[in-house]
Amino acid sequence: MQNQEHNITDEHTENDSTPDNTDNTTEKFSETDERTVLEDSEVKIKELNERYLRLYSEFDNYRKRTIKEKSEIIKTAAEDVFKAILPVMDDLERAIKANETVSDATAIKEGIQLIYNKLKNATAQKGLTAFESKGETFDPDLMEAITNIPAIDETQKGKVIDEVEKGYKLGDKVVRFAKVVIAQ
Repeated sequence: MQNQEHNITDEHTENDSTPDNTDNTTEKFSETDERTVLEDSEVKIKELNERYLRLYSEFDNYRKRTIKEKSEIIKTAAEDVFKAILPVMDDLERAIKANETVSDATAIKEGIQLIYNKLKNATAQKGLTAFESKGETFDPDLMEAITNIPAIDETQKGKVIDEVEKGYKLGDKVVRFAKVVIAQ
């Protein structure tokens, strides 16, 4: 029996030592593997950080460039309109000088009408258009009611009777609302 116990103890010792050896090599293997994985992860993190910094720098440069371009566009946006209006101003200056010596009122009226038409055409080329409101149904998106007057008959109710100031659109956007008188 003693012999059997001794054998059993030896077996346990052998079995115990075998897993320890396996654990030891596994620990050595896993430590080396962990170091490699850690090193690979650190390299990958550095690469990703560099890529992030490059992208961030590119985006920041793009943002600054677009802000600069927008400010330049805003500064020069009116240039086109002013170039179209300058000839009209020149005509007005010439008309003022000519009116000093002219005694015929019809020539003055014709000159003013020509200048007005030139200005109207120049602004129309840039997209500015007047819209009619007189006789139309009141539209608060296009018109501003400055007063109401009693309607003569039922067909005039809610309609524009008089236009104090014309309304203008630039494309589809209302630049100035028409100031109107409405029948109630």
